Amino acid sequence: MAKQYNWHRLHDDDIATEKEIAVHEVNGKKICFTRFDGQLHAFAFKCPHAGGPMSEGYIDDKGNVVCPLHRYRFNIRNGYNSSGEGFYLRTYPVETREDGVYVGFEKSWLSW
Repeated sequence: MAKQYNWHRLHDDDIATEKEIAVHEVNGKKICFTRFDGQLHAFAFKCPHAGGPMSEGYIDDKGNVVCPLHRYRFNIRNGYNSSGEGFYLRTYPVETREDGVYVGFEKSWLSW
């Protein structure tokens, strides 16, 4: 079964610049955004390992966000822990539509 999402429009047109990490509140939740190779990506505000604020990290040349606390690296496309510790960073789909930029939150089976 394909994943289903609730889509939320971002109210700010200037989401993030290349390799900058910006934080926006979406539906009451802090989400990090960045652009890498011109494409917009969204991921969790806190590191899944120790809760470090991912917005204080940086984007490396391979498209990984690096946590500021322990330097764990996560692929911004799929959340894969590319430094090998076995954690996954939550990522969110992003769509650019005629009327703005939207981020998707996965629907739980409870909300169907």
